[in-house]
Amino acid sequence: MLTITRKLEFDAGHRIPDHRSQCRNLHGHRYVLEITLQGDLVDTEGAPDRGMVMDFADVKSLANEHLVDKWDHAFLVYEGDTQVRGFLDSMAGHKTIVLDRIPTVENLAAIAFDILANVYDAHYGVNLRLHKVRLYETPNCWADVVRDQG
Repeated sequence: MLTITRKLEFDAGHRIPDHRSQCRNLHGHRYVLEITLQGDLVDTEGAPDRGMVMDFADVKSLANEHLVDKWDHAFLVYEGDTQVRGFLDSMAGHKTIVLDRIPTVENLAAIAFDILANVYDAHYGVNLRLHKVRLYETPNCWADVVRDQG
């Protein structure tokens, strides 16, 4: 099995409601998302992705459609953060993504993994599956979600 990784970037706002420092305030990040797929090479005669695990353009297109375009320039808010949700709801047409957990980088990486696993696994390529998601909140801080080998 081989792995390939595609990197994408997006901007989003969030806050950590109970944080003891600056992160309890509304703020944003330039997130960097790395998607690592595992699979075998496509070996179908005449296939445009022959010799690839998956065409990087397809990796990007699917990630954009199912995750990046939805989160880019949105505010990612925890459903229980009612004060901020009320504020965001007061702005007509605001791009808000309501999440079932606090939008820490760890939780966002886990949500991203779940969304993307449903997209890539068993739908494309040869034995293709999402292996890892790495989400950078800053250049020095990130979270990884890696599929168990078992």
